[in-house]
This record gives sequence, structure tokens and C-alpha cells, in this order.
Amino acid sequence: MTRSTFGPALQRGATVSVVVAIVLWCLAPFYWTVITSLKSANAIYYSPTTYLPEPIDLASWVKVVTLSRFQGALMNSAIVATCVTVVSLLLGSICAYAIARLRFPGKDIVLTIVLAVSMFPGIAIISPLYLQFRDWDLINNKLALILPGVTFTLPVCIWTLTAFFRDLPRELEEAAYVDGASRVQTFVQVIAPLAAPGVFTTAILLFIASWNEFLFARTFMSKVEQVTAPVAIAQFEGADIAAVTPWGEISAAAVATTIPLVILVLVFQRRIVAGLTSGAVKG
Repeated sequence: MTRSTFGPALQRGATVSVVVAIVLWCLAPFYWTVITSLKSANAIYYSPTTYLPEPIDLASWVKVVTLSRFQGALMNSAIVATCVTVVSLLLGSICAYAIARLRFPGKDIVLTIVLAVSMFPGIAIISPLYLQFRDWDLINNKLALILPGVTFTLPVCIWTLTAFFRDLPRELEEAAYVDGASRVQTFVQVIAPLAAPGVFTTAILLFIASWNEFLFARTFMSKVEQVTAPVAIAQFEGADIAAVTPWGEISAAAVATTIPLVILVLVFQRRIVAGLTSGAVKG
């Protein structure tokens, strides 16, 4: 191998090695959770630690899958995450399109305020929100999760979609106006289909954020039948006592909660990649 080819090959090898190391580092906790869910209660505490479940024990999975309380928690998470995602996309796409296309004073300030809202810590408003929702009789009501969920995901939606709408050529809208389309018709029939990759990417991000939300669900939902999946995992019997923590069941529930997100990403993988690379190449 000549020096001219050795350098690039070494660089590619180093890049691949770094990428593989990062991927393994990120997957290691998930791998550990999976094998813990497949071990027996005694095997989890073996010393030295075993890195493969030998033998495979599905007792934790059977208990979690057949637990009606956890099934209801998964359904609650799906309902809340879907509602938050849909409402945020409907409102956020309209706001983002207006910011990207309309001219009005203070537009940049509006975007800055939108981004600042998304950075606001939820713990800072949890007490006044609880008092307000109690007065509105929304405690143990899914609206108590949907409303703050939309509040915190909407800024991310607006900020992300604004960049996608700005990349779309204005000539398409002008042609639609010439053909007699209104601004609403142009947005629905021309802009929205072209922005579909960006919308799908944003929808996945919003859904994941809503699915994994814990603080509001833990505070506003005190009834077992109303809790979401992250809260249900934290409330497994014995989870508050270190000596009897059911690590196998908790690990199985954590993997079961992650699987819908993995499936969602795999199903819409091509659209997500198209959305993430949109606007990367000009011309």
C-alpha cells in the first residue's frame, strides 16, 4: 500500500472505529436492560456478573405483559403522546409557516421567545400548575398531561418546521396564487406535501418527548388507572425498597416501553432521514 492510499485508509479506519465505539457506548445500557429482563431473580445478583442470560428466564416478561395495570399505562402513554403530537403539529405548522413566509416586525424576537419557552424547566411551574388543574378538576385527567405537553413541545415544533418552510422555493406558492389558490389552499395543497419529510421528523421527536414525559404524569396522576408507562415502571411493587427492587420486571417493562418507539422509527426511517437531510444540498 502506497503512502497516498495509506493515509485515507487509516483515516477511514479511525472514523469507523470512533463511530463503532460511540454506537456501542450508546447501546450498552439498553443491552444491559435487555439481558437483565431475561435473567431470573437470583441470576441478576450473581457474582461475578454474567453478561449473557444463562439460562433465559421469561418470568419477568410474562408478569409484565400480563399485568393489566401496565397494559393500561401503555395505552395512556399512547393516547397522551398521540394527542400532544397531533395538536402540536397542527398549531406548530401554521405558526411556523407564518413566521417563515410572512413579514412582520419582531419576527426574530418571536422565534427567540419560542425557543426560550422550550428551555424553561417544568419543575419551576409544577406547583402552580397543580393548583390550577386542581381548581379546574383536571387532576387524574389526561388533559392535565396534554395541555402542558403541548406547551413544551409546541416551541420545538415551531422552531424545527420554520427551518423546513424557509427552504421551500417561493415560486411554488406564487404559481399557486396565480392559479387562484388562497393562502390556506396553498399551504394545505402545495406546502404541506412538500414539507412532509420535515413534518414526519418533527412528529417523531414530539412523540418521543411526550411518550417519555415523567414529571407531569407523576405529579398530576395519582390513580393507578391513569398513570403513564414511565410512572408505572417507577411504581412497580417494591421499587421503593432497595432490598426487594424487582429489577427483572422493571427491565422488562422498560424494554417493552421502548419497543414502540423503535418500531415507530424503523417504520418511518426513510422519511426521517429525508427530513434530517432536507436543505443540506442547494441547487
